Amino acid sequence: MKLNRIIPWINEDRQLAHGRMDVDPFALLDRRMNHLFGDFFGSRFPDPWGKNGDGFAPQIDLSDTGSELHITAELPGLDEKDVEVTMAENLLTLKGEKKEEFEEEKGDHYYCERSYGSFERSVRLPNNLDTDKATAKFKKGVLQIAIPKKPDAKTTSRKLELKAE
Repeated sequence: MKLNRIIPWINEDRQLAHGRMDVDPFALLDRRMNHLFGDFFGSRFPDPWGKNGDGFAPQIDLSDTGSELHITAELPGLDEKDVEVTMAENLLTLKGEKKEEFEEEKGDHYYCERSYGSFERSVRLPNNLDTDKATAKFKKGVLQIAIPKKPDAKTTSRKLELKAE
C-alpha cells in the first residue's frame, strides 16, 4: 500500500494542500490560533519601536488626585530634546522622534546600524483642568505631567441604584 493514498500531505499532494490554505480546515485553524496568540501576546509585550511593523505608541498612565491630574508616559531611549508636549483645546499631544546610530570599524570590517522611529499620541483632557498651570518633567525616559484642576471644579459623585430587568 502506498502512503500517498492515506497521507495527503506527502509528495505531490503537499503542494496542493499548502496552496489551499483557506480550504484546508487544519491550516485555517492553525492560522486562527496563531492570530489569537499573536494578538494576546503582542498586546502584552509590545515592541516599543515598531520593528515588527506595529509602530511606537508610548505607554501612558493617568491618575486623578482630586486636585490634579497626573500623566506619566514611558519614552525609553529618548532625551527631553526629542520630545514635544503641547496642549490645545483640552487635547494633550505628545510627539517625539528617536534617532540612533552605531558605527564600528575594525581593520577591514565596517559595521553601521541606524534606527529611527517617531510617534504622536493625543489624549483628550476633561474640561475642569487649568491647563495654563500645567508642569512637565522629564527624567530617565519618563515624562511626568501635572495639571491642576480649576478652583471652581467640584468632583461630585453619586451612587446609582441598579434595577434588575
